[in-house]
Amino acid sequence: HRRAGLRQVSDLSDFSRGHWLRELLCRGEEPRHVQSSPDGQHVLLLQKSRPPTLPRPPQPAPVGLLFLQSPVVPDSWVLAVVWEHGRTEVWHFVVAVGWQLLQTLELCQGARARVVSVCSQGATLVWCEERPPLGAHSDVSKCAFRFCVCARALEVGEQGVRLGIARIVLHNSPEYRVLASLQHVFLVPAAAGFATTSKFLLIWHPEKAEFTITAPSAGFIHSKVLRSSSESDFKKLLLGSVGLLSGFAPLDIHTSTVSSSGGLLLVSTKGSVSIVEPDGTQRHVFDLEGGPLAQGSPVQLKNFGSILACVLAGVLYLVDQNSGRLVEKEVLSMKEVYFLESQGEEDSIQLLSQSGIYSFSFSKPEDNSRPEPCLVEMVFEEACRYYQRRSLSSSKLTVEKLKKGGTFQAPVVLAAILQYSLHQKQKPLLSTVSLELQSYISLELLKTCVVCAPESEVESYCNELVEQEVSRILQSDMDKDNLAYLNSVFASFPKAAWKATRSCLQLQQNGDGLLVARATPEVWKKVLCQPQLEEVGQNGMVPLFELICASFLRFKPKWLPSFVELTQQYVSSSWSYGSKEGPEGRVPLYKRALGVLARKNQQNEVDDEMELELLLCSKRPKAVLQALHLLIHLKQWQRVVEVAEKFSKLSPLLNKEIFITLLAEFAQHRELDPYLDRLWPLCPAELTASDILTMVLHHLPHSQEDPVPFSSEGNQLTVGLLKPLLQRVVQRPSVQDEMYSDALQSSTFPPPTPPRETGSPIGHKRRANGLQGAVVPSILAA
Repeated sequence: HRRAGLRQVSDLSDFSRGHWLRELLCRGEEPRHVQSSPDGQHVLLLQKSRPPTLPRPPQPAPVGLLFLQSPVVPDSWVLAVVWEHGRTEVWHFVVAVGWQLLQTLELCQGARARVVSVCSQGATLVWCEERPPLGAHSDVSKCAFRFCVCARALEVGEQGVRLGIARIVLHNSPEYRVLASLQHVFLVPAAAGFATTSKFLLIWHPEKAEFTITAPSAGFIHSKVLRSSSESDFKKLLLGSVGLLSGFAPLDIHTSTVSSSGGLLLVSTKGSVSIVEPDGTQRHVFDLEGGPLAQGSPVQLKNFGSILACVLAGVLYLVDQNSGRLVEKEVLSMKEVYFLESQGEEDSIQLLSQSGIYSFSFSKPEDNSRPEPCLVEMVFEEACRYYQRRSLSSSKLTVEKLKKGGTFQAPVVLAAILQYSLHQKQKPLLSTVSLELQSYISLELLKTCVVCAPESEVESYCNELVEQEVSRILQSDMDKDNLAYLNSVFASFPKAAWKATRSCLQLQQNGDGLLVARATPEVWKKVLCQPQLEEVGQNGMVPLFELICASFLRFKPKWLPSFVELTQQYVSSSWSYGSKEGPEGRVPLYKRALGVLARKNQQNEVDDEMELELLLCSKRPKAVLQALHLLIHLKQWQRVVEVAEKFSKLSPLLNKEIFITLLAEFAQHRELDPYLDRLWPLCPAELTASDILTMVLHHLPHSQEDPVPFSSEGNQLTVGLLKPLLQRVVQRPSVQDEMYSDALQSSTFPPPTPPRETGSPIGHKRRANGLQGAVVPSILAA
């Protein structure tokens, strides 16, 4: 195991202009770029441009600082400063004199060209430049392809600096950011580019004159050799791949940089770190903690040997780039730090901060110590079990006897091979396997303790064992066998499984009493994994989400709705609404939780309150309406009105459905009368007085007897109860039914009787005045 230590190596006082450097870092303005020279003796800061205090013509901005090897003097270098308008200044540092300008060159051939990105590959400069159209072009799509990727050799000799012939690598292209490794150049789409061109990366192989088009997340890779300059047109390059590329999603890139191994390191907005190899394949490395990354939050990446260092929000992550294992996590006291070059030290990381330069170093185990003790021990332990089963002797065979006895040579030889021969050839592989075997050995030791422990300690050992098993399975693939094993663990050790679940999901209540979970995205995906229908139900196997819900119902039922709500929040941030790939694309999570509750209700009393909470926490329209009907069935009118007021704000359509449901209840009985002053404000704007009266008449209770003017029961609907609602509706600015406003404002005289037609049948009269005839009993009762 590597142990890290942070120590200060410089307080910036040993730098010339160190005081100025400290002031610049303490200003609070983050530099656009920080870079150290190859020998580590110079630190260069590219500061963001400030608005001028006095009006003056716009000045070109520096685009790149490039250190180039000088062939004149071994181990010497020059600094090339490339400006936006193509001017390139080549500087050289002399100890006795200081910085000297060797030469000023023009990188671009066109006077109107503008450099947007530049990098160096050996002695060759590669840049992306903008070539504005000659006239005011109206076609926006053509203006987008006004960029050009070029390459040019920069030769530093005794006679001075000379630029080679410029060659066009790719023309008529969108804007790209160029990043160079030792043998390849990566072209990353600019953030402000078109959506159609930001779905793939381009990789240029100069030695082969070949371009690789790759959409890493979609697994698309296509290579094309450019045999002539006419084939270097961007549209011709994509001619055979346009159909496939158009269906891909845009690249999710927050930060990009080149690794020391030659790959392209990418950080997505979700915090996922991956590497794109020069052949176009992508490999996931690590997931940063903290969830989605904001647009302005800087993420710094740098390779130090096989260790990938990453700084995010004042936290330093050290990750083994080969295995993706988190080696070290260090919370830094400095908020803003920048990586510097470490001279030939792969196990030391140098950081620049406001207070100085710090070194973060590692100490490795000595070479003469046993590099794989766990693997060697496993060989002897397995050999003990094997020979013990085949032995006729009653004496117990131990590892010590096996090592010292000399009878069995096979395990001794195998251990020697692992300890010496493979140590040099397969060291990275064995170091990774050794950590896994260490976990396996500790698990086997714990199982042995459970078997040999007294009854008073068995429960604590079981809890620890179950927690390790649940954590191990959540880190592996959730296949059918692992799911069946989890089902047996939850059934055999329900309390221990509940504690293990809380630990793995990091469930706890915050200061406001709300449930929070700090589980990683990978753990959430395992929790939400829903097997195929043919895999569920075999031998009573239940998905993991349902297992956890059952544990909540058994040990902490009040937390279940909050857990379902937390899970829905993760789903909404990870998958689009209604996506078939996500867990909500099959069965909504609240329905899965209700299924667990239904199975419990078959065994115990019906828990209406829990059903209500699960329906309401989903905030889905159908679930909210179902909860509203359940509350109406339970005659909890106070909660009916509270739910209506709370969820009517979610959407106009849900507001209308809730109001129509409550208006129907209002027409049938008088239970909602005390809450009418809270109910009427929920009336949707599109409902007219005619709509309201039609719904009320439709839901009036049917009586077997003829209505009487003055009922003794006192439960009939009257115009007096409905009048405030109708007044609210007709007094709106967009009122269309003015005929009802006249009737409501005339309180002294009844409305005039419509003329009767002589000889008309009674049924015809009632059809012509159906509304009046229907509300006569209510008017009399008023």
